[in-house]
Amino acid sequence: MKIDFAPINIPFHRRLQTAAVLQWVFSFLALAPTCILLFFYLLFTKYWLISVLYFIWWVFDYDTPARGGRRVPFLCGIKLWDLMRDYFPIKLLKTADLDPQNNYILGFHPHGVLVAGAFINFCTFSTGFRQLFPGLTSYLLMLPLWFRAPFFRDYIMCAGLIPSDKESASYPLRQKGGGNAVVIAVGGAPEALDAHPGTYNVVLANKKGFIKMAMEQGAHLVPVFSFGENELFDQVGNPRGTWLRWTQEQLQSIMGISLPLFHARGIFQYSFGLLPYRKAIHTVVGRPIRVERNDKPTVEELDALHQLYMDELSNLFEEHKCNYSVDKNTHLNFV
Repeated sequence: MKIDFAPINIPFHRRLQTAAVLQWVFSFLALAPTCILLFFYLLFTKYWLISVLYFIWWVFDYDTPARGGRRVPFLCGIKLWDLMRDYFPIKLLKTADLDPQNNYILGFHPHGVLVAGAFINFCTFSTGFRQLFPGLTSYLLMLPLWFRAPFFRDYIMCAGLIPSDKESASYPLRQKGGGNAVVIAVGGAPEALDAHPGTYNVVLANKKGFIKMAMEQGAHLVPVFSFGENELFDQVGNPRGTWLRWTQEQLQSIMGISLPLFHARGIFQYSFGLLPYRKAIHTVVGRPIRVERNDKPTVEELDALHQLYMDELSNLFEEHKCNYSVDKNTHLNFV
């Protein structure tokens, strides 16, 4: 295989952008197991007291992720995230105002391989979420298992990430006065297995849990589509029904996380590696769907709102696809 090396005279700011994305990919893929190993390793060194004291702190702080987490605004606004934004680049666009007196559930589509658009737009200040939607605080949901990793849990909470279980996700929505926006990558881990360039498969047809939560909490629904999210990585072909897809789905059902076999580019060459391609991401926030509080919605009411949400997401895609080089004959495929 011929290796396409990067030129030596690449501008320094682009090198910094690559470094910023490299640390993010490492954090996403390897930081949690590294933190777990570090925690146990320290127990067998002269620094054992660090792990012991942390464990005591962990016991007292155990419920914090389920109570809105512990965002550190300073870390959300550092230059590092501007560099990562510019690597792709990533842009956030709004189509309507969101009244900060209400609470919202933002459904993010598609998941992509590493959810890059959701992280940069809703966990950092680099794309202007606070300016576009003044008065709103965003919370991105993440699998609960990551909040059981020592040290790592504190790191991800700094960015406003909270667990995706129902109790934790609904906590910001129960707060009086509004101003909270819970962001859900609705397709989750299964949708990552469909994140192939040029595809627009959305795992939504049977996803109604977030719809029910919106009705129970009276939170308005907002569809969000991130154009370019599936273009960041190539993935080994895994059509439904193949042995590879069956294996991936079985592992996902056991571990709770999916294992897409993805690849893109490296640090100093463009032929292979785990860094994403420099492909633009445009995340479009749609119009809010008003939801009245209903503690016990009927099946019919749930299905009706679910269908309305799918229609609004489809309309959002159709309205904007031609702006981002999507063929006019391409439509969303709800799975």
